[in-house]
Amino acid sequence: MSQRSERRGIHVDQSELLCKKGCGYYGNAAWQGLCSKCWREEYQRARQKQIQEDWALAEKLQREEEAAYASSHGSQSQSPAQPSQSQSSLAPFSKFEEKKTNEKTRKVTTVKKFFSPSSRTAPKKALVSRLRESHEGKSHSPSFTRQPSLETDRVSREFVDFLKNLQKPGRDIHKQSRGFIESMANKKDLGADELSECVQDFYQNMSDRLMSHFKGSSEKVERVMDQVEKYIMTRLYKSVFCPETTDDEKKDLATQHRIRALHWVTIQMLCVPVDEEIPEVADNVVKAITDIIEMDSKRVPRDKLACITSCSKHIFNAIKVTKKEPASADDFLPTLIYIVLKANPPRLQSNIQYITRFCNPSRLMTGEDGYYFTNLCCAVAFIEKLDAQSLNLSPEDFERYMSGQVSPRRQDDADSWTHPSSSVNPLISQLHHNLDMLSTLEKRQQQVLDGALILQTELNEWQDSVTQEVQEILEKFPLEIKPRASAIDAENVENDRLPPPLQPQVFAG
Repeated sequence: MSQRSERRGIHVDQSELLCKKGCGYYGNAAWQGLCSKCWREEYQRARQKQIQEDWALAEKLQREEEAAYASSHGSQSQSPAQPSQSQSSLAPFSKFEEKKTNEKTRKVTTVKKFFSPSSRTAPKKALVSRLRESHEGKSHSPSFTRQPSLETDRVSREFVDFLKNLQKPGRDIHKQSRGFIESMANKKDLGADELSECVQDFYQNMSDRLMSHFKGSSEKVERVMDQVEKYIMTRLYKSVFCPETTDDEKKDLATQHRIRALHWVTIQMLCVPVDEEIPEVADNVVKAITDIIEMDSKRVPRDKLACITSCSKHIFNAIKVTKKEPASADDFLPTLIYIVLKANPPRLQSNIQYITRFCNPSRLMTGEDGYYFTNLCCAVAFIEKLDAQSLNLSPEDFERYMSGQVSPRRQDDADSWTHPSSSVNPLISQLHHNLDMLSTLEKRQQQVLDGALILQTELNEWQDSVTQEVQEILEKFPLEIKPRASAIDAENVENDRLPPPLQPQVFAG
């Protein structure tokens, strides 16, 4: 921490992002540094070699089993008077059974894959019966026959509407895509690599057919392949994302635990050229974090890649605003590492593996999507191997920070806590700013409460004074209520003897 001037930062040569075979495409850590094309070639070579070894093993086991059966059958045909000879002949057979069991256990996965009924080529009648059963509504696998969601229905409608413009080729594409999805229902026992191989083979075959139909128009082929990928992977997402046959979920938990343990890593330790005190920079950082977290909500590999690309562009904008010049690749990677540490995206390893296995390979090999995805893989690999030397710390300090005994922020001067400067983490500055605002609000609230109490007291005093004044006035000027005046003739008892009143008379004159 004291030797800040000697900090070298995080640097990755751009050549390290390319395929190790020198083909010029972007490599991937999941493919041992190879691009998807070279990886498939290596994988198919290794797979073919494994197939040959498995067939040789199967033939060897079959020959040994036949020999053992013949030996045991011959020993049983001998006279019962020779039990010792029979037991001696069964001893090698029991050893053979033990040996065969060990061999089968060691190769059980591969042997089952090539000799199980699901992997053999079904007869035509059996295929017709399976198709008939599928039309009658019998489910092959619960994982592939779940009720379609609203998103699946929407994507299916969009796919059909898109293919209507292609007329006959569109009908063929739709038929092949649906057939491929139905065929995947019979491959539920395959591992993630085998499922990936099936999807990649379908992509390759479909791309070759479209290339011949559109006469080499790569733009049209890419547009159609994007829709095919969206339709297929939306339908297969729940079955192929983080399958039970892999340890993706275990890796997700390990990565999340690792990132939580590195919560103390600061911008200065990673040499990130970003100043979050600038509002525009802080806004770009928040958007980048949002994009990398939103990746998990997408189903299509292309959409997940779009989230990574959007996150990376926000990072470049943040660096550009801070440095007031275009960002370089050396600035991008440490900033991406910082964003991943702050975001701690859910199921990060599963999403990376999902993109690696089922994305259109051409998208990962070239273009900005492939470049940003390769950098994300490098960032995750760096986080997994992060050590004291990477952060220019002593091993003792690194272990104390990782164990949570101390925090590097506590090593700052006391003045930096009360008066945070630009060298302090912007989160601390924001914290102090919020505390000051809360203190001000508390004072204002107390003033309002005091004013309300004073007003209540004044109102009570005013009410008492008004009541007292009214009482004094009433005492000084008492109210006298006089009796009601009676009529003039009210007391005359002889009213009935009086003549009637005079009535006015009108005379014509």
